[in-house]
Amino acid sequence: MTAHRTASLSRSTSESSIELSIDLDGTGTSSINSGVPFFDHMLTALSKHSLIDLDVTATGDTHIDVHHSVEDIGITFGIALKQALGDKAGISRFGDALVPLDEALVQAVVDVSGRPYLVHTGEPVGFEHHLIGGHFTGSMVRHVFEAIAFNAGLTVHITVLGGRDPHHIAEAEFKAFARALRIAIEPDARVSGIPSTKGAL
Repeated sequence: MTAHRTASLSRSTSESSIELSIDLDGTGTSSINSGVPFFDHMLTALSKHSLIDLDVTATGDTHIDVHHSVEDIGITFGIALKQALGDKAGISRFGDALVPLDEALVQAVVDVSGRPYLVHTGEPVGFEHHLIGGHFTGSMVRHVFEAIAFNAGLTVHITVLGGRDPHHIAEAEFKAFARALRIAIEPDARVSGIPSTKGAL
């Protein structure tokens, strides 16, 4: 059996301290303690629907704002994802998903391209100012995807096609991203080597 693609990282700044480990060939089990309850919920969903085993323990200056902890976890996850993918030989590379959550509907497309880029559209006006769970600002959703995409070297398109409830919209975004990522990083038995005409990703 091929060894699992894994990575473990520690990252500390004056604003946060993070321990994170991932297994890309897991079953979607997770242990999350980010210090931000709603973000714990989102990371649990990300793990479950990507089938990436994920352990996160973090402390940070959440008494000031959740921003530093949430963004720094996104950065660390992105770096770990890039490390665990290695040279990306044999992966499907592209993934897309269309995910509903009640009235919310989100499409996510992922390319493990080596070229960081995020296109993020469709959140309703005012979403970025809404406090979800009383502490997690809607604007943080985009920050997380930016941090992951830029540190993992992913091209990511996330489009909110509909939705009213901020919790539903945010959760559908994370689940759609997770499902698209799951497809993109999946080994493809028909792929020989790096899935790029350039020979590198």
